[in-house]
Amino acid sequence: MEKISRKNLSRSKIKKIKKSKENDKEDIKKIQKLSNKKQKKKYKQQLKKEKNKIDHKVSEMSRRKRLRLGIIISSIMFTFFIGRIGWLQFIMGDKLQSMAYAQQTLDRKINPRRGTIYDATGKNILAVSSTVNTITVNPVNIAKENKEKVARALSDIFDLDYETILKRVNKKSAIENIVKKVDKEKADELRVWLSENNITKGVNIDEDTKRYYPYNNLASQVIGFSGSDNQGLDGIEAVYEEELKGKQGKITKMTDAVGGDMEKEGETYIPATDGNDLILSIDATVQGIAEKYLKEACIDNKCTDGGNIIIMNPKTGDILAMAGYPNYNLNEPFEPSTEEMKEGWDDLSETEQVKRTQTVWRNKAISDTYEPGSTFKLVTASAALEEGITTTDKAGEFSCTGSITVAGVRMSCWRYYRPHGAQSLREALMNSCNPVFIGLGQKLGVATYYDYLEKFGFLRTTGIDLPGEAESIFLKEEKVGPVELGTIAFGQRFEVTPIQMIAMVRNNSK
Repeated sequence: MEKISRKNLSRSKIKKIKKSKENDKEDIKKIQKLSNKKQKKKYKQQLKKEKNKIDHKVSEMSRRKRLRLGIIISSIMFTFFIGRIGWLQFIMGDKLQSMAYAQQTLDRKINPRRGTIYDATGKNILAVSSTVNTITVNPVNIAKENKEKVARALSDIFDLDYETILKRVNKKSAIENIVKKVDKEKADELRVWLSENNITKGVNIDEDTKRYYPYNNLASQVIGFSGSDNQGLDGIEAVYEEELKGKQGKITKMTDAVGGDMEKEGETYIPATDGNDLILSIDATVQGIAEKYLKEACIDNKCTDGGNIIIMNPKTGDILAMAGYPNYNLNEPFEPSTEEMKEGWDDLSETEQVKRTQTVWRNKAISDTYEPGSTFKLVTASAALEEGITTTDKAGEFSCTGSITVAGVRMSCWRYYRPHGAQSLREALMNSCNPVFIGLGQKLGVATYYDYLEKFGFLRTTGIDLPGEAESIFLKEEKVGPVELGTIAFGQRFEVTPIQMIAMVRNNSK
């Protein structure tokens, strides 16, 4: 191609060429720009795809995690609910069933007849339960218009405070106690009133028992007494509670949510089982004689602390009488029993009144200790005879000079001013001569003497079936020296209970 000279070209052509070049440049730029946009778009699309892939993977992982976590939580909850159901069914089942039964039923207790207590002959009744009634109400079963009328009748018939009874009748409870231990005459009066006023439900008259003691004060500290709920509170009544009390019965009826009667459901009657009877070794005749003469002796001799007598059959150990003075009326155990107690009784606080009544409830024959004195010389004499140290009737075996010296201590006879002189063991007992028994105690020695104390039952309680038996008070064997042994040998410097002293005779007669 022939090279064109710049000179031969016209200006217009040159401009056209320049413009064409500029256009080419612009086209190139446009193409480059368009190419860059496509590349960017493609890159963005690729980036978005990668991001979507990553998001999908993350989402898939999260979904799997959530699914796994959900399965775990569901398993835990399922296990918990199964365990809870098992616990309620097998462990708490009986208790929940009992609670449900208690909510759905109303029980009225029927007290059993407490066992009768007889004396040794089996003929004389010392304690017996008579039939009485207990009055209760079911407030939710009493019509609203009858509540005041019922409260007024109950308060009038049984001499009770009207406002107190009205509050009980208006309560929303299933059952309320009104009065216990009412006589048949009063209960019959209530029955007539209920019939006349056409009140057929809401007021209950249930059979109950009341303890009665026909001989009032006789053997009161032995027999003891029962409380308002027929439970033994003292004496034989308390010790033989399980044998005497019997087993409660009940009347059960189904109730609705508020405790009202369910008309279609009847009552279930479970009878009470009466208690067992009891025969004591106490003879009512012997007991009466003992109490009579004890009272006379205490009054004549002004025994301010009272006294007690025990009469026992030495061959069998049976206690025929156990009398204490002062005693009390078993039918009124919380009332003053002597003229001295009645003086100023109403001025005493309730606490002080209880303390004074508890004093006469106390059976001193088993609960109080005392220093036996010369009666204990029988123990020393018995031990000495058993050990072959002496004989009963050897004349002049002992000589009383008015005193005896032991370990440098002079110990006198009660008749030191006119000594007993020569005497046998029998005579020494008759004379109650201290030096003879002091000497026998020295010959026996501490170890042997304490061995006999154990054999005679002085170092332990007798186990008599009465509450509150006290223990004896003796020096420990290792602390007893010649002087202490000498005083013990004639009955001083220690204390025993009356029941231990009389039981010694039984122990010695075996």
